[in-house]
Amino acid sequence: MTSRHVGQVPPSRVVTDSGVDHVRLAYDYLDAGDLDGYGSLLHAGTLGTDLECPRPAGVRHHINRIVADGDCVVVMGRLSPQQSEFVDVFTLSAEGMLRACRRYYR
Repeated sequence: MTSRHVGQVPPSRVVTDSGVDHVRLAYDYLDAGDLDGYGSLLHAGTLGTDLECPRPAGVRHHINRIVADGDCVVVMGRLSPQQSEFVDVFTLSAEGMLRACRRYYR
């Protein structure tokens, strides 16, 4: 997927792997209601309304699959107890922090 990085050097595998770890932690923090922990993973700016607000108590993210390449991390999973399926597409900063996210529901 280097076509997104035309004229730029794609992020190193270390940055991508760090970003995947930050994505996993973000879900843990959101599920626990730890907004300070969650905020520590964000690059300056906003992510998008789907992941900016804490979920109501008892809602949990269950990750089925994570796919990552360069500065992009895609997460497929479901929210419980509603059992609604989602796909989150994260964009990482050059340091592997979470810069943007767009959520899609199925």
